[in-house]
Amino acid sequence: MTAPTRVRVQRRPVHGVLLLDKPLGLSSNQALQKAKWLLRAEKAGHTGTLDPLASGILPLCFGAATKFSQLQLEADKTYETRVRLGVTTSTADAEGEVLRERPVACTVGQLVQVLDDFTGPIAQVPPMHSALKKDGKALYEYARDGETVERAARQVLIHDLELLGFELGGAEPFVDLRVRCSKGTYIRTLGEDIGEALGCGGHLTMLRRVETGNLHVAQAITLDQLEALDDAARLRMLHPVEILLHEHPRIVLPPDEAGRFLSGMRRRGDWPDAAAVAVFGEQPEALLGVAHVQQGELIADRLLSPPEIQQALLQFHEARAAVA
Repeated sequence: MTAPTRVRVQRRPVHGVLLLDKPLGLSSNQALQKAKWLLRAEKAGHTGTLDPLASGILPLCFGAATKFSQLQLEADKTYETRVRLGVTTSTADAEGEVLRERPVACTVGQLVQVLDDFTGPIAQVPPMHSALKKDGKALYEYARDGETVERAARQVLIHDLELLGFELGGAEPFVDLRVRCSKGTYIRTLGEDIGEALGCGGHLTMLRRVETGNLHVAQAITLDQLEALDDAARLRMLHPVEILLHEHPRIVLPPDEAGRFLSGMRRRGDWPDAAAVAVFGEQPEALLGVAHVQQGELIADRLLSPPEIQQALLQFHEARAAVA
């Protein structure tokens, strides 16, 4: 019997940011590879992992956007989660083995006080079921082998801890929360620690990331929605690279100055000092890269290449023309 012919996907340069609403059950890399295949993109990367057991916004960077993906790693995040009270598990989520069950005897007043106590700077011990590495080995690998290793507590910042709903009685008591936090915060650990502070323990049964930086899940598209589109419509789902640079002050250079800047030359101007700015060419308007300003000098930090700039301009011009 003749084996079926495998169709080779013809890759191409694709530039921009896809705001993906990652489904449950897929790792961030699995979601990235599926989107990369659908877009036939040559180069892609994500902006930090989202657990298979979590859904929500996952910005995916393509082409030139991969140069700025680190900015989303540093961004604050917002999650919505449900903490099932009274049951502690080995993984601090619903996939783990039940370790202990306790009655839930806390009051609403105690719950509000505990949430207040966990708002602001707090120390967290990273969970064993995480990708954090110790001695070159991920913690979840130790956990898979039945080992528990010493982990140092880390400082994180909980900007806001909003109580969305709760049920302290009944067969399955729970607390629904919206958490706005700094990078590096483990929401499973936060839920487990809140349960312990209430004297009953707890674990997560739902986790959804709704914001990362200024990007909201309402702007995102699912893999199923992306797959249902034709090729041109898929490309139209990409946001320009500068969506990652919303906090950077903007500097626009005329054509002659833009060319010198792209060659790595420092430019002089009456710009105020700034640690990070987004630099654009004037005609045509296009992102050139990021830089910093020191004593009136514009100093390049990360530049797009001329081919990347031309390809991105052509891609977004064709996308707009297809809609018109």
